[in-house]
Amino acid sequence: MADKKTFYITTPIYYPSGRLTIGNAYTTVAADSMARYKRSQGYDTFFLTGTDEHGLKIEQKAEKQGIKPQEFVDKMAASYKKLWKSLDISYDKFIRTTDPEHVKSVQKIFERLLKQGDIYLGEYTGWYSVEDEEYFTESQLAEVYKDDDGNVIGGKAPSGHDVQLVKEPSYFLKMSKYADRLLKYYKEHPDFILPHSREKEMVNNFIKPGLEDLSVTRTTVNWGIPVPSDPKHVVYVWIDALSNYITALGYGTDDDSLFKKFWPADVQLVGKEIMRFHTIYWPVMLMALGLPLPKHIIGHGWVLMKDGKMSKSKGNAVYPETITNRYGVDALRYYLMRALPFGSDGIFTPEDFVERVNFDLANDLGNLLNRTVSMINQYQDGHVAAAPEKQDELGADLKSVADQVIKDYKKQMDTLHFSQALDSIWKLISRSNKYIDETTPWALNKAGKNDALSRVLSNLAESLRLIAILISPIMTRTPVKMFEQLGLDWDSTAEKKLGFGDFSWDTTVTPAPKPIFPRLKTNVEVKYIKEEMAKAKPKKQTRSQQNQGKQIGIDDFDKVKIQVGKILAVEPVQGSKKLLQFQLDFGNGQEKQILSGIRKFYPNASELLNKKVLAVTNLKPRKMLGHISQGMLLSSEKGGAVKLAIVGDEHEVGAELG
Repeated sequence: MADKKTFYITTPIYYPSGRLTIGNAYTTVAADSMARYKRSQGYDTFFLTGTDEHGLKIEQKAEKQGIKPQEFVDKMAASYKKLWKSLDISYDKFIRTTDPEHVKSVQKIFERLLKQGDIYLGEYTGWYSVEDEEYFTESQLAEVYKDDDGNVIGGKAPSGHDVQLVKEPSYFLKMSKYADRLLKYYKEHPDFILPHSREKEMVNNFIKPGLEDLSVTRTTVNWGIPVPSDPKHVVYVWIDALSNYITALGYGTDDDSLFKKFWPADVQLVGKEIMRFHTIYWPVMLMALGLPLPKHIIGHGWVLMKDGKMSKSKGNAVYPETITNRYGVDALRYYLMRALPFGSDGIFTPEDFVERVNFDLANDLGNLLNRTVSMINQYQDGHVAAAPEKQDELGADLKSVADQVIKDYKKQMDTLHFSQALDSIWKLISRSNKYIDETTPWALNKAGKNDALSRVLSNLAESLRLIAILISPIMTRTPVKMFEQLGLDWDSTAEKKLGFGDFSWDTTVTPAPKPIFPRLKTNVEVKYIKEEMAKAKPKKQTRSQQNQGKQIGIDDFDKVKIQVGKILAVEPVQGSKKLLQFQLDFGNGQEKQILSGIRKFYPNASELLNKKVLAVTNLKPRKMLGHISQGMLLSSEKGGAVKLAIVGDEHEVGAELG
C-alpha cells in the first residue's frame, strides 16, 4: 500500500498573557476544521497549536501575581488546553516554547546562524512596546512625544501601546541579506501569501522601504532562552517563537522523522496583524537555514464588534465559554466559520448570533431533520426503504443539486473558504426543505401513493446523511446526533460515502426525535450575551489604585517638567460634561492653554481664578474636542474626589518643581 498523502497545518502559538476571546478561537477552529476535512479525505494530517511563553510581559505578569514565570505559564497553558478541549480542537501536538526539546533546538538554530554569519553582535537603540513584544523605529511609531527642545521622549506603537527607549547590546539577524531573494520568491510563488492583498502590503510597507536587520536578543530580560555562547543574552521573541513550527516536528533533534515527513507546512494560518513576522522574518530564517518555505501562509481577518476591534477595556470582548456553555459548541463553531468571509473581517453582534442560530440552525437544518424523521415514523413506521435507483423529475433535481454542492464544497474547503462551503451546504438544506413542499408527503400518504412516498422520504434521508457528512469538519457534534436520529452509525465508513445514492438504506430511524437546535427567545438571549460582554470590562480604577505599586527611577522623574502657573481664565468646554479650559501664566511671557477633566469637581470654576497651581508643561500638545491642550494640571485624588494642587504665594509663577 502506498504511503498516504500528508498535510501539515499550524496556528500561531498564542501568547499566554490573558484569557482567549472568540477572535483567538476563530483561528484555531478554522485550522481544526481544515485538519478534520483533510483527514476525511484520507490525508495523513498533522495539526499544531501551542503557546509562546517567553518575554518581558510574562515576567511582569508573574511578578504581579507573586509567582515564578514558569508557574504562571504552566497555569495559562493548562487553561488554553482546557478551552481547546471544550471546543473539540483535534490538534496532534500542543507545543510550548518552554518545552526542553524546543529550547535545545532553538539554541542549535541560533548558534548555527551565528556561526555562518547570518547573526551578528551589535547594539540596539530604539523604541520597544512591552505589550506588543516588538521593537519600532521612530518613523514606525503611530505617535511621537517630544519635549520643548524637540527631543523624542516617548510615543505609541501602531497598536496604541506605549513604548520605551531601549539601548543595549543585541544580536541581529541579517534580514537585508535576503530581501531580494524574498521578493523573487514572492514573484515565483504567487500563492505563498494569501489573500494576495497581504503580499502587496508586505512588499510596499516593509520590503521596498528597506528591510532592516532584526534585533533577536535582549540582555535586560531574564525570561527567555539563553544564547549558549553568550549567556547574558536571551533569544528574544521571533527566533524563539517562529521556530516552533519546525521544532515541534523534531527539527534539530535525534528523531526528526516527523520533520522529514511533514515539512514544508501546507498551510500556516495566522491573524493579519502578525503577517509581517510570518511572511518576512520566518521565510528569512528558513532561507538562512537552507530549508524549504511553507506552501501557503494565510492571513485571516478579525472578528470585530460594531465599535471596532474586540477589547476588554471597551467592554465588548466575547469569550468562547460564554457562547458554548449556553448554546453548545457547534453553534459557536458554525457561527465563526460562517460569519467571516475568507481573508476579510467579520462583525459579531449578539443579535446576528442569535439570528443565525434561530434561522440557519433551528429553522433550516433542525426543522428539516425533525420533519423528515417525524414523517418517516408517522407514514412508514420508522423504516427508511432502500434508496431508489430511478428518480422522477423532482428527485433527479434534488440529486443534481446535491452533486453540485459536493463538488463546490470540496473546492471551497480545499482553499479554506469555510464561509462559502457552508453557503453551499445550506443550498442543499434549502433545496431539501423545498422538496418537502413540492412533493407534499402528507398528500401522498392520504392518496395511498406508497411507492412515491417511500421514494420521497428515502431521498430526504439521503440528503440529510450527506448534509451531516459535509458539516462534520466544522460542526463536530451535530452530525453524530443527526446520524443517531436517522438510525445510522457515525463510526461506519460505509455509511459516510459522499455521494447521493451511495448508501442503501433499509434502516430504522429513532422513534422519538428531538430538536437538535431549539429556537431561542431573541430578546432574552441578546440580553444575556450583552450582560456577559459587559462583565469583561475591567472596573475603572481610581488614580491612586492605578499608581499603587508603580516605581520609577530618578531618570524618569527628571524627564518631567513641573511648573507653577497662575490661572488667568477658566471656562467649561462646549460639548463636554467633563472638561474645563484653563489659560495659565507661567512667567516670562509664557501662557499656555490646558484642558482638564475636572469639571464636575468645580461646578463654580470661577473660584479658581488667580490661583497658583502645579502643571506638567513639557507634554506633547494634544487635541481634545478640537481644542489644544498644552500640558497637564496636577491634582490629588482620594475616595473618588479630585482637587487641584494649589500652592501659596511663596511659590513664584514659572518656578520649576524639583
